[in-house]
Amino acid sequence: MGLGLLLSAWTLLFLFRIVLTWYPQVDLSQGVWKLVAIPTEPVLGVSRKLIAPIGGVDVTPVIWVGLVSLIRELLVGQQGLLTQMVMRLSVLPA
Repeated sequence: MGLGLLLSAWTLLFLFRIVLTWYPQVDLSQGVWKLVAIPTEPVLGVSRKLIAPIGGVDVTPVIWVGLVSLIRELLVGQQGLLTQMVMRLSVLPA
């Protein structure tokens, strides 16, 4: 449950980064925006080196939303690997 919550929060932060790209005047190094930038910038910085902007638009936050959502679903979703393991362990005889 904690991993699912963490991955959901990270997805939400990437969604905030997508919205913030519409407002280039926002300084992510000041105020409450640091809370959005600090957990996301390390992976976005590396991604930007690998994936160039498309039409001048940074698409890396969109890619990370998709990747983190996929990882969350594969691990802790309704049919996720960790969910299935917990379910199987709970039905094993003691």
